[in-house]
Formats: sequence, structure tokens, C-alpha cells
Amino acid sequence: MEELIRNVLYDPVMGKIVTLAIGFVLLMVGVKLAQKGVSRYVPHDETRFRIKRFVRFIGYAGAVVLAVVVFSDQLGGVAVALGVAGAGIAFALQEVIASVAGWVAVSLGRFYKTGDRVQLGGIKGDVVEIGLLRTTLMEVGEWVQGDLYNGRVVRVANSFVFKEPVFNYSGEFPFLWDEIRIPVRYGSDHRLAQKLLEKVAVEEMGDDLAQVKKAWEELASNYLIEDSSLDPSVTLIANDNWMELTLRFVVDYRRRRTTKHRLYVRILDELDRTQGKVKLASQTFELVGLPPQSGMSGARPRRSRRSKPQR
Repeated sequence: MEELIRNVLYDPVMGKIVTLAIGFVLLMVGVKLAQKGVSRYVPHDETRFRIKRFVRFIGYAGAVVLAVVVFSDQLGGVAVALGVAGAGIAFALQEVIASVAGWVAVSLGRFYKTGDRVQLGGIKGDVVEIGLLRTTLMEVGEWVQGDLYNGRVVRVANSFVFKEPVFNYSGEFPFLWDEIRIPVRYGSDHRLAQKLLEKVAVEEMGDDLAQVKKAWEELASNYLIEDSSLDPSVTLIANDNWMELTLRFVVDYRRRRTTKHRLYVRILDELDRTQGKVKLASQTFELVGLPPQSGMSGARPRRSRRSKPQR
């Protein structure tokens, strides 16, 4: 019995198994300690979840590497075969590997997080889940206007972060510049129209300006970016048909549609109060005759006349 125990203890294979077991235990302890540290020092829930999952993945990879290192001298022929097979598998699963690499890049590179509105792989929507292989989006747009949900849930491969630009509408600066164009007839008081648009924009957007400026300061502190005007502004151009006033403003990416609705209602109300000093311009067409129907004889074709634009 003693000889059997001695043979087992001095068996090289048994020694490697014991070494491997100890290594696994140490890896498990290290992973648990790292996850506890993440739970203690990382306040954001989404970031904490990603880091803990990445630590667990590193633990699994470390276990595989440890097993290969410990039994390397007995896996010579097997290692060559596995290397050839691994090369073939890597070629066949290159899209899967790229998606896993994309998940790592998204998790550590701050491309986007759950809740952000992004355009990824040509699809625009809100991120509802970031998986190991795919990112799930609640799509907006397509046949629905105004950046509203259309009801489709889209899953995009994480590998697209390496293939196409990633547009994040709500990352470090969750605001967008938007514009409203108002055509005004020639002969109208364009200075009065400009003052009315500026007044409406300041009254409607004034409460959000402080938040916008704070977010812009944080963005400017992290990137080399030029200073930009965040206050609403109105510019004027004159074309062949009318004068065009453009109201430019900064708006929360989630409230573009409702904000433009409020602005349009206020602008129309204010223009109505000018009692004709400011009139909206439009282009109209007058149909003065219909072309003859096929098969009808004796009917003379009449031409349609286009009216001049109102000025």
C-alpha cells in the first residue's frame, strides 16, 4: 500500500494533475476577488455587469491556457493536429470570432451602452441588449417618421463595429442640432419675422440651455473640439421665390418631434398676430384645362399654366 501511494505521488502525470487542480483553484479565487472588487468600486450597473462578465471570460481562457501549458510535453502530436484543426475552424468561424472581438471592443471601448440610440450596420435604433455575438436594437425610422419606434427588433452582429462607422446619438452629448425653415413672401417685414422666431425659440428652449451647455463643457474637456454656439439662432437667405428664415436650435435626441411641433405651433400663432406684416410664401399650380382622352376626336388639347410664385 505504501509503495502504491509512493508511486502515485511520484508519478509525473499525477503531479501535473495536482498542479492543474491547484491552478484552477487559484484562478477561481482570483476571479471571485476581481468580481467583488468590481462590485465595490464600479458604481454604474451596466458597466459593472460588463466588467464582471469579461473577468469571468478571462478566467475560462486562463484555465484553458494553464491546461495546455501543464500538459504541453505530452501533447506534442495532439497540439499539431489541434493547431491545424484550429486554423480551419478559425477560418470557418471568422465572423463569429470577429463578433466576439467586437463585443470586447464595445465593452471596453465605450462605443455604446444599453439605452443609447445608435446607427449600427445601417440600422438606427435604441440598444436594448448587448450580447456576446449580437447587439439587439429597437428600430426607429424607416416607414415611421420623427425618430419613433416602428416595432421591429433588430439584431446586428458585433463585428459591424470594425466594418462601418458607429453613430451614437446619445453617448457623451445626448443632444442634436436641428433646423426649421420658414418661407416668407417678399414685401414682408423680415426683421420682425426674425425677431419672432428668436423669441419663440428662446422661450421654448430656454429651460434646456443650462443642461445643454453643461454636457457640451464635459464633451469639450475630453476632446479637442472647437467652441460652438448653443443658443438658438436665425439666419436669412433670399432665393428666386421667397425669403427663407432658418431657425437652428439644440434639442434632446428623444424630443425632436415634440419640440418641432411646439415650435411650429408657436411660430404660426406669432405670425398670425402680425396682422399681415409677415406672410408665409408658397408655390401654387393652377390647372386650366385637361388633355383630351384617347379615342376622342375633335377635342383640342389645352395647356396647363403654372402660376408665378407669390412674393
